[in-house]
Amino acid sequence: MSTPPAATQQANPAGTDPAAVLSSVQSRYSEGARDVVPELCCPVDYDASLLEVLPQEIIDRDYGCGDPSRFVRKGEVVLDLGSGGGKICYMASQIVGEEGRVIGVDATTDMLELARSHRGTVGDKVGWHNVDFRRGHIQDLRLDHDALASWLEGHPVSDLAGYEALENERARLRRDEPMVADESVDVVLSNCVLNLVDPSDKPKMFAEIHRVLKRGGRAAISDIVSDEDVPLELQQNPELWSGCISGAMREDRFLQAFADAGLYGIEIAAYQSEPWAIVQGIEFRSMTVVAYKGKEGPCYDHGEAVIYKGPWKSVVDDDGHTLRRGERMAVCRKTLNLYESGPYADDILAVRPLTEVSADDAPLFACDRDSVREPAETKLGAARPDVAPGTSCCEPASDGTSCC
Repeated sequence: MSTPPAATQQANPAGTDPAAVLSSVQSRYSEGARDVVPELCCPVDYDASLLEVLPQEIIDRDYGCGDPSRFVRKGEVVLDLGSGGGKICYMASQIVGEEGRVIGVDATTDMLELARSHRGTVGDKVGWHNVDFRRGHIQDLRLDHDALASWLEGHPVSDLAGYEALENERARLRRDEPMVADESVDVVLSNCVLNLVDPSDKPKMFAEIHRVLKRGGRAAISDIVSDEDVPLELQQNPELWSGCISGAMREDRFLQAFADAGLYGIEIAAYQSEPWAIVQGIEFRSMTVVAYKGKEGPCYDHGEAVIYKGPWKSVVDDDGHTLRRGERMAVCRKTLNLYESGPYADDILAVRPLTEVSADDAPLFACDRDSVREPAETKLGAARPDVAPGTSCCEPASDGTSCC
C-alpha cells in the first residue's frame, strides 16, 4: 500500500505548536476547497441516491474516510463536525426530512463558502431548507466565529482596552449565545476530521461532543486511526497533519476517548481491513465508531434485573457491571433503560418485578458491585395461583393459540 504524498515529507525535528498545526491544516483544506486534492481522502461508497442532488464540485472536494450519514434518522437534529464542502450535511438533510435540522461546523473559510454557495440550490431540489453552516472550531463549539467577527467589525482592537473588550465579548458569546447549545443535538457526525485536532485539544473536543448531545443521543464518527502510536517525529510535522497521519489516534485510545468523555455503548461500526496508508511500518486506516450519551444521574432500585442472552460467558458494560450469561443480574432503573434503548437491546432480557416499585419508594441502588436478583425477590407482593400444565405445551389452546 503506497503512502499519500504528504507522508513522504521529512519530519520537522524542531517540533510545532498547535497554532502551526492549525495553520497547516486550514491552508491545505483551503486548497482542497479550490482544487481537488486526491490524497486528502480514501475511497468511500456512499448511498448514490443521496448524491444525485449534490453539485459535482461538492462531490469532488469531499475528503472523508467513511459514511457516518447512515446512522442518521428521520426528524433528527444533526451536527456535522468539520463539515467541509457540506457533502455529509446535504446527505443528512435528505434523511432527516423537512422536520429535521442539520448544522455543519467548520473553521476553513473557503470550505464554508463552498458549502454555503449551494445551500439554496440543494434545498430547492430536495424540497426543504434545513441546513445551516457555522464557522468555529470543533473543540470549542460554544464560540461562534461569525458572531465574533461581526462584533470585531464595529469594535476594532488597537490597544489593551480593546483586547480586554474582545475577551469579554468572547466569554459572553460562549455563555449567552453558544454556537451549539447544551443538549441540543440528536446525533453528532464527523468524517475524517477529529484526527486534525491537536492532541492537547482532543479531550476538549470529545467533551464538547458529550455536552451538545441530548440524553439518549449518539455520536457516529468516521476517522483515520493507527494500529501503533504515532512517533513524535511524525507528530511534529505540520505537513503530515493535513494528511491525516500525525494526529491519528491509536485504535484502542480512540475508543477510550469516547468513554473518558462519558459516552457509553461504544462500538466499532466499520473497520477498513486494508490500511489506507503505511508510514514507518505503522498502518493507518478508516474506522467508524458509534457511542451514546445517557448514563448520567443517580441509581435507584426498582427491583429489576436483566438476563444476558450470550453468546459470551460474561460481558462488562461501560459502567463496570458484569453480566453473566443466563443469570438474573440486578440493575438500577437507569441501567435498565440504557440496556433497553441503546445498543444492548438485542442482547438482554428485562425482568421486572410483579409489583411495581414507585419512584417515591425506590431506594438508592449500589451500582459499584454486581449481584444476582433472585426470582423470589421479583415475585414479592403478588400472590399467584398455581397453573397446571397441559398435556403438551405445544398443543393448541381452545382459542387456537400455541406456546410453541
